[in-house]
Amino acid sequence: MENRSLTKITNIAWSMVENCLYEGCVTLDGTMGNGNDTVFLREKIGNTGKVYSFDIQDLAIENTRKKLEEKNFISNVELIKDGHENLDKYIKEEIDGAIYNLGFLPKGDKSITTLGENTVIALQKTLNILKRSGIMVISIYYGHEKGLEEKDMVLDYVHNLDSKKYHVIKMEFFNQKNNPPILVAIERK
Repeated sequence: MENRSLTKITNIAWSMVENCLYEGCVTLDGTMGNGNDTVFLREKIGNTGKVYSFDIQDLAIENTRKKLEEKNFISNVELIKDGHENLDKYIKEEIDGAIYNLGFLPKGDKSITTLGENTVIALQKTLNILKRSGIMVISIYYGHEKGLEEKDMVLDYVHNLDSKKYHVIKMEFFNQKNNPPILVAIERK
C-alpha cells in the first residue's frame, strides 16, 4: 500500500476500502463526481472486475470518462447517469466495496447536491448487495445548504445499523474549521 497523507479524507477512505479489493472484484462509486474514486476502484479491480459509477450530471460523466480514457481504463466501468438511489436498477450482483462522497461536484454547479433522503435509500440498497467482509466508505461534506440535514440523516441511519451484522466506524477532523468532512466506514460481518 502506498503512503497516503491524513490531510485528505479521500486518502483515508481509499486506505480503508482497498483492503477488501483485488483483481476481479465488483465495486460501486455511488457519487462519480470528477472520477477520482472511479479511477481508483478501476485500478484496484483490474481487467476482470467491474465498477458501477453513478452521477446525475453530464459534466461528472464527461470528466470521469476523460480520466478513464487517459489511463486506458474505460473497459469494465459502467458510467450511469442516474441517482445512486436507483442503483438496484443496474446492479444485479453482489459488490465487494463501495465509495460515496456526499455534497456537490467540485468545480461544478454547487446548487446540485446529494440529498439525505436519496442517500439513505442508496446506502440501504448498497448494504443489501455488499458481500461479507465488504467495506463501504462514505465521505460526508456538509458545508452546503442541504448538507447538515444530509449529514444528520446519514449518521442517524448508520448509528442504528445492527451491530451483529455491521462494524461501523466514524472518523472526523477535530482541529479543522469550516465543516470538515466526516468519514464513515461500514464493514459487513
